[in-house]
Amino acid sequence: MGRLDDKVAVITGATSGIGRRTAELFAKEGAYVVVSGRRQVEGQALASSLGPQALYVSADVAEDEQVENLIQTAMDKFGRIDCLFNNAGIPGKAGGVENLEGGQINSELAVLINGVLYGMKHVAPIMKRQGSGTIINTGSIAGQRAGYGVSLVYSLAKAAVIHASKCVAMELAEHKIRVNSLSPGAIVTGIFGKAFGLDDAQADADGATDDLLDRFNGAQPYPRAGIAEDIARAALFLASEDSEFVTGTDILVDGGMIAGRRWSETMARWEGLSQALAQT
Repeated sequence: MGRLDDKVAVITGATSGIGRRTAELFAKEGAYVVVSGRRQVEGQALASSLGPQALYVSADVAEDEQVENLIQTAMDKFGRIDCLFNNAGIPGKAGGVENLEGGQINSELAVLINGVLYGMKHVAPIMKRQGSGTIINTGSIAGQRAGYGVSLVYSLAKAAVIHASKCVAMELAEHKIRVNSLSPGAIVTGIFGKAFGLDDAQADADGATDDLLDRFNGAQPYPRAGIAEDIARAALFLASEDSEFVTGTDILVDGGMIAGRRWSETMARWEGLSQALAQT
């Protein structure tokens, strides 16, 4: 028996990385999964690999009408929506405030903020009629602390997503609809390759991120790199009845990255100060 048996989940940004792994895990746990993304070949291949319990719907979350069509198509196919995972995203252009361009700001916010708002807008009335549902939005540690994102617009957008999740959680809680966000830390996915200019196919190719596994081992106190599976498992918790009493919160999945300084570093500083004072 799966933790999501007979539940219907819609996942945006499902053609790679976190979204893809979450779709695979949800299907394994018994859910009917509607996977969405702009890349049709990858999306259809994913849906086919998941079997008859999955459906691919092409959608650009920056377009309100396409998000509405995604939600309506899921309803037409399965008759209900138990979970919406607003996961679609882009890395954003690296750079400081003086290099911002109007077109860049608008295009990035359209995906990172508007796409989340459109998803919640169109699924809310459905979940209200059902009297149940859970919405999961992808935040980031960059939206929690300054200095953890190389794109100002991306960091701004993720902070907005985290707060919007709390606002909508308060609005929908009395309808037994839960809204939470997940904030990944340094998770090894193709989005890093895209941030450095690789196209989608190159960034998501097998082996493209292998080097990051070694580089990210020491990025946080927990001594291994974060992977998409870590976020998928957290999303499974929020999609399941295990989290029935959890709403209006942001769950950090970052191996302790922003919780504080490593204990070994703290002790090394302490030892250094001790030695300095002993010499005075």
